[in-house]
Amino acid sequence: MSSPSPDLRNPRLNLIFDTLSTASEMARNIQVATTSEALQKSDRSPVTVADFSVQALLGRRLMEHYPDESLVAEESTQQLRDNSRVLHQIRAFLEPVIGDATIENILHWIDHGGGDPAGGFWTLDPVDGTKGYLRGEQFAVALAWIVDGEVQMAGLGCPRLSPTEDEAGGMIYLAMRGQGCWCGQLGSNNFEACRVSDCRSLKEARILRSVEKAHINLDLFSRLLQRIGSEGTPIEMDSQAKYAALASGWGEAVVRLQSRPDYREKIWDQAAGSLIVEEAGGRVTDQLGRPLDFSQGKRLERNRGVVATNGRLHDELIEGLLEKGAREPGSNRVKGSRGARGRD
Repeated sequence: MSSPSPDLRNPRLNLIFDTLSTASEMARNIQVATTSEALQKSDRSPVTVADFSVQALLGRRLMEHYPDESLVAEESTQQLRDNSRVLHQIRAFLEPVIGDATIENILHWIDHGGGDPAGGFWTLDPVDGTKGYLRGEQFAVALAWIVDGEVQMAGLGCPRLSPTEDEAGGMIYLAMRGQGCWCGQLGSNNFEACRVSDCRSLKEARILRSVEKAHINLDLFSRLLQRIGSEGTPIEMDSQAKYAALASGWGEAVVRLQSRPDYREKIWDQAAGSLIVEEAGGRVTDQLGRPLDFSQGKRLERNRGVVATNGRLHDELIEGLLEKGAREPGSNRVKGSRGARGRD
């Protein structure tokens, strides 16, 4: 049974709320000040001052409150140690938030994110949707607590998400397994329960997808839209803000189809958003209808792609994908099999 509001007396949930509130505001301030600046990682993906600053903030807080628990996060200090200019930028943004933000401490806090994804651990994407962030558009700070491969608590800070274009201030989402999902404006302690939409027609469903073309199999996605007779234009949005929008009933499905045969999703890209959707009454599986398995390390090794829906449309959408060629060679996935179900 869902609770009407989050119990912030729970120390872990309170840490998620407090950290996301601070981190989201800081990341938004950095976005305004340094929108076009980014370093390049070894895989050619961008990493920003905000990525490092948010990861340092959480690393510092976890080392203080839960020193024996691992943090599995996206960034490392490989690109930083010889870049004094960026290090001093990070320090300038952290100093108003953390009093002991020395260069040595900052590097230590960031590298706390290189933990082992086993047992009970935290996972963080400090700036999910970095390319959107660099365009001055949607991004999210995503934090989750995972125990034995199952997400137990999660939060999303979405500094540029709002119910209408006229509103500003951003949103924050919290979820606890079996307790519910809640959302509120950033900077406020007032929350309301989130529920997915009641739409039962795939033709009328609002489908959210990544802005970045490399994040989705466009051919399969286009054939899916034809198969289900979709009458709307897909909503393009960066980051796990899509899952927040789905949980709020501002869309009916998020479709992220495997773009390369060898590609597997990173756990920090999916953990927080998946629990947010499930606890708002939706369903999340891979594109073959299998539950997401967070017990395989830093990647979802046993999954292909991700499909999240309001629950009512899930089976029909998965069957549409399977009929259009999403079946894995040798898979024993059969018509009518089901993944994990959210509350209906």
